Amino acid sequence: MARVAGRNLAMSWIAGVFCTGVILALLWLSIPMLPLLAEFAGTALRNAVP
Repeated sequence: MARVAGRNLAMSWIAGVFCTGVILALLWLSIPMLPLLAEFAGTALRNAVP
């Protein structure tokens, strides 16, 4: 990334780590929904094919 005036390297690292943590937390919370999503997709595919 190009160096831009006014950007602090430490703050950008902190923001990046924070954003990564939020994304990982959301993925962790969505894990229990995977079996239901797989069942929904399977049912939709079975009904889509005559």
